[in-house]
Formats: sequence, structure tokens, C-alpha cells
Amino acid sequence: MLTWEGYTHASFTDDFEAQSGCKVSSVFVGSNDEFAAKLVAGGALYDVVSPSLDTTTILVKLGLVDPVDVSRLEHWNDLFAVFRDHPSIQSDGQVWAMPFSWGSIPFLYRTDKFDEPPTSVSVLWDPKYAGKIAVWDDKSAMYMTARMLYGKDTNVYDLSDEQLDVIKQKLIEQKPLIRKYWATNGELVNLFGNGEVWVANAWEVAAAPLLEMGIPVVDFIPEERADGWQDAWQIVKGSPNVDCAYAWLNFASGPGGQCGNYKANDYAGANPVALKTCMTDEEFARLHFDDPDYLETLDFWIEPARVGTYVETWNAIKAAQ
Repeated sequence: MLTWEGYTHASFTDDFEAQSGCKVSSVFVGSNDEFAAKLVAGGALYDVVSPSLDTTTILVKLGLVDPVDVSRLEHWNDLFAVFRDHPSIQSDGQVWAMPFSWGSIPFLYRTDKFDEPPTSVSVLWDPKYAGKIAVWDDKSAMYMTARMLYGKDTNVYDLSDEQLDVIKQKLIEQKPLIRKYWATNGELVNLFGNGEVWVANAWEVAAAPLLEMGIPVVDFIPEERADGWQDAWQIVKGSPNVDCAYAWLNFASGPGGQCGNYKANDYAGANPVALKTCMTDEEFARLHFDDPDYLETLDFWIEPARVGTYVETWNAIKAAQ
């Protein structure tokens, strides 16, 4: 498996191995751009991958994944229709991925370091916090910058060359303030935990371990909106372990994987029927399953119109001195 940290946590993959007889071996990515790069470099090493919906279509176009045979999926009809019918899941009469998990990219800050709670993306450019700011090492940094510069309803997935150049300069301007571009949740937790970072854009799972460590943090959705992500499992083209791949897709979309992912990572899942077996009504509400207004605060990822240009721009930002 080529996947995100936490998606193959032993607390539930051990059960999968015992039930299926399949053995799980995981390689973790730090950004969506790594999926295509690693598959191109050595796709035969992997059977399944779990990119976000701005990347599933890229893997399809590159011929790196096989269509999913829905007749082999036991829980397909229980998945949220809005996820199941998404154009990044189904296209050209084929199903290319199976929805698994979703959430937001909130901002995280230490409450003991701020006199007033931050409310805007612009906090990541505030010179008061120079050296105490972290940003995820992912092209989505350009999305949050675009919404800050051009308005929260900007189509950040189809930006002009002129807009991308302005965004590039704004992110280069930010670089002297940044302590680190972080790659994994564990790295970000360590940065907050040892006092190196006070504010960052973050994965939702970052807050819980910090609070357990006694680090006073709160996450929030900025007034410019936040990125919304959806991750899905895909089967690598020519997988020699296709039966195990389908066994995993069935486990991941059923109570074992949906509840396991929720308990291990506190992520919202794609199958409300499965999650009802392990969540209280209060937990169900906390993850916004019954709050359509929450979804309006999120800008869910899709593949950018010129993804190559976006990746080149992001790499140029990181390489700038």
C-alpha cells in the first residue's frame, strides 16, 4: 500500500490480515504529488493507493490504475452518494476509485501564544510569529493563498498565469517567516510539541496528540474557507495481488476500516451505515455528518486545470532563495 500516515494503523489492519490472510506492507506519502511520482518510479511495488480526489484523475490519465469492479464491492451502495458519484471517482463510464475518508485542512495554533484568536489565513504572514510558522509541503498552499488574495469563492483550481505569479511572489515573501515546510502529521506534532511552531495549516489529527501532551492548541476554519479533502482507494494497474486489493477495499469501506480509521485517526468516513455501528449520535454530529452548512466552509479539492503548471509553480516557490 502507498498511503497516508494512519490509514493502515495496526489497530485495524491487524484485523484485516487475520480475516483475509493478506499481508499489509505500507509506504507513506507526505503529499499527493508523491503518488504519481512513486508509481512511475516503481509501480510494481504497490497494489493499492489512497490519493485525494485532486489526484485520482491524474493517476487515471497516466494509466497507473485499473478500473474498480463495483460488483466486487460489498458496501458500495452504502457510501455517501455525493462521494460515490463524484467525477473524480467515476468518469467515462468507469469507476476508478472507492471513497474512504474526508475532512478539512484547518489551521492550528497554540492558545498560550496568541492574545486574540486568529481568524484569517493571513496569520501565516504575520511577522510577529516569524520563525514559529509552519506550512504543509503541498501545492494546496497555493489554494489558501489564492482565497486570501482573490476572495474565498475564487476557483483556485483554474488560476491564470498572472494570478499564479502573484501567488508565487506572496509565498516567496512568506518564506523568511517559516520554521519548516512539514510533510507528515508526526513531524508537525513534534514541531508544536517542542515549541518550534505556534501556528500552521494542519491535518485534523494533529490536535489530539498535542492536547494529550498538555500543549494548548485549537484548530479553526479561517474566514477565507479551508481546503476540503476526500481520499479514495485505487487499485494499481496490473496488481499481482488483486484479490487482496479487493479484500482491502471491502474491509476499508465496511465497519472494520471505517470504524478503525475513525477510532485511530478521528477522520470522518464515507460509509454512514458502517459508522453508525461504532459512533454515538454525538460523535456522528461532531464529525458534521448532519451539518450541511459545515461543508459550505470547505473548498473540496479537484484536479487543477493545469496541474503541471501548479506543481512547477510550487516547486519554484520552495526552490526560491
